[in-house]
Amino acid sequence: MLTNVKQFMNHSARSRQILTVLVKYGLANWVKEGNPEFIKSVFVNESGQQLASLSIAVRLRLAFSELGTAFIKLGQILSTRADLVGQEIADELTKLQSDTPADNKQQIISTIEAEFGRSFDTLFQSFCFDALASASVGQVHKAVTVDGQDVVVKVQHAGIEDKIVADVEILKMLASLVEQYNKELRLYQPTKLIIEFTKSLMNELDYVKEARSMQRASAYFSDNSKVHIPHVYRDISGKHVLVMECLKGFSVADGDKLNAAEVDTRALAETGIKVYLDMIFDLGFFHADPHPGNIWVLESGQLGILDWGMTAKLTQAVQLRFQHLLVALADKDPAELTYHIIKLCQAQPKLDKVLLEKDVSDFVQDFLEVDINEVPLVAVLNEFIRIIHHHKLVIPTEVSMLLRVLIMLEGASKQLDSSISVGDAIRPYAIKMKLAQLSPQYMFKQTMASSNRWQRVINTLPEQIELLTQQINNGRFDINLNHRSLDTIINRLVYGVLSGAIFLGGCMVLSSGVPPLYEGVSIIGLGITAAGSLLVGRLLLAISRSGNLSKKR
Repeated sequence: MLTNVKQFMNHSARSRQILTVLVKYGLANWVKEGNPEFIKSVFVNESGQQLASLSIAVRLRLAFSELGTAFIKLGQILSTRADLVGQEIADELTKLQSDTPADNKQQIISTIEAEFGRSFDTLFQSFCFDALASASVGQVHKAVTVDGQDVVVKVQHAGIEDKIVADVEILKMLASLVEQYNKELRLYQPTKLIIEFTKSLMNELDYVKEARSMQRASAYFSDNSKVHIPHVYRDISGKHVLVMECLKGFSVADGDKLNAAEVDTRALAETGIKVYLDMIFDLGFFHADPHPGNIWVLESGQLGILDWGMTAKLTQAVQLRFQHLLVALADKDPAELTYHIIKLCQAQPKLDKVLLEKDVSDFVQDFLEVDINEVPLVAVLNEFIRIIHHHKLVIPTEVSMLLRVLIMLEGASKQLDSSISVGDAIRPYAIKMKLAQLSPQYMFKQTMASSNRWQRVINTLPEQIELLTQQINNGRFDINLNHRSLDTIINRLVYGVLSGAIFLGGCMVLSSGVPPLYEGVSIIGLGITAAGSLLVGRLLLAISRSGNLSKKR
């Protein structure tokens, strides 16, 4: 808590601004719970409609948009996490726009010269200071290098990193408070989510990592003549400035240019799908933002992929689990699919596995045991994500990005050719994975992995036993027991003993005839006995409500 207070004090003005915006859009708990109509009526949109009357998804988008870069980026990441926020909010957050006013000429020159410690004129022969585009983190310009190469220069906005770092600290504070005071949201580990978001955002702020991603993809596709990744000029690129090849072409969304160039749109869609599936299933690393503006048809006829700021990498463990999941999907086996969903996701302690398997079984029957052309892949993936969200499972971030890529890829390919299906294209990969899992090489590899794990256990066992023996001998061996409702049990036990004692004491006073008497009966004894009987009656009533003594629980 002290850390939270310190963070709030360090950024008190910005913290107040953020809280004010959250209150304005009815996203602060006290507005939601207190429901003060007089406050809700104050805040209206441009058309005069009360903000509180808008859906939570719309208000969240408007709030993130007003709060700036870090929150826009958070919203864009949450738009890929329908498993956490639900489909309605995820769909609304995809509408977030990150257009930001471009830096002026002097700011651009200062940023570039500060990055390389060299005069601007020694780097570029010419430079167009009118930005081609300006997003939340940086802006893009055309330029010509001193050796005459046409390039595109990505320049980070001046001071944006400091602003984002400050906002991220506040987000961490808010996430910590959410975990403390909201049991429902605590299940989704908001602090862990913000940490992952911070890592992703810091990577996006470092153009060196984007350059490496482009070079990695370029090396992988070096023998593929159908795809081209822009060349990076590493000698004049750095953390805040990225210089890359200027591609000549147009977006796949430009239907007029596609028709004018007589592009085979079906072949183009098939190439795009294969490129992305190869990255996902073979390379284990993929471009995570395949909207039409980032996918071009080049003058050479090749497919060009731009903007590598958002990428994802599948660890070997996650890749293996996802492959098992894909094979189970191909086999249409509900029990096996349920098992691999739980293995892939982070399950909550109170997960109802029986109910999850029933929902998975219905999913298989409704979406998988039909002709693939009858059900769009988008509908299949959205239903799968809905089941994950309903059972409060948490998909690894990279897998959620993968699912989003598949959904976007399906949409883009359908625009090019409505008969194309990403689902059809995935089938050969699933078959390949299944055959690979049956191969002697895979069996041997799994056996060796299991053997290595057992070897580690056996090697550390003597040391662990020795440590345990030392703790016992030194009197430092403790056993921690978790109990459930032990306080209630002890309270009832004490209550029962006291009630019984009072009742028996009253009976003894009655039998002894302790005065004052009324018709030979001790008034004190009668009162004590009645009080004891009342207490015993209350105890029996409480036991009967929670389950009588003969009931097995």
